[in-house]
Amino acid sequence: MKKQLREQIVKRRKSLTCPEVLKKSYLIQRRLFTTSWYQNASCILFYVSYNNEVNTHDMIKETIRKEKKVIVPKTDIEKRTLVLSKLESWDDLCPGSYSILEPMDHCLRHTALSSIDLCIIPGVVFDCEGNRIGHGGGYYDRLLQNKCHAHRIGLAYEFQIVKTIPSEPHDIKVEKIITEERTIDCS
Repeated sequence: MKKQLREQIVKRRKSLTCPEVLKKSYLIQRRLFTTSWYQNASCILFYVSYNNEVNTHDMIKETIRKEKKVIVPKTDIEKRTLVLSKLESWDDLCPGSYSILEPMDHCLRHTALSSIDLCIIPGVVFDCEGNRIGHGGGYYDRLLQNKCHAHRIGLAYEFQIVKTIPSEPHDIKVEKIITEERTIDCS
């Protein structure tokens, strides 16, 4: 069921036009930036969007301008883990694993998960309980199984919210989901 749901939603997401992605992402950004979790965070982990995901590029650039620490992941495919790195400049990124923008090797600034206040989590499908289906690699579930005091927010288009998702013990939930239409409190 997860695989079919993932394929169905990815197909719908890919059908969005660039103006639709930017408009919806802007509305989501406005909602995110008004949350107390964002405003009070000094160190924020962002996913770097690709393939018509909720666009985080402007969010990241604006957060750097606000002089908050921005952390982005670099994929270690061999270990199937995410390496967390402080991002000083958008120009430190280049296409990496899965063609997602990641810090170049010489720009890696390792950061401990424990120093992060807020995690912005990607997902293909979410339910209102905070369950998520990612792209299937389990990278974020493995990362967030470590001791982490940071709040977790999922960003999604409204059509990515479904009634229920089957969850497994290793799945890590998000606490809030922000769409272009609403903020869902999952607790």
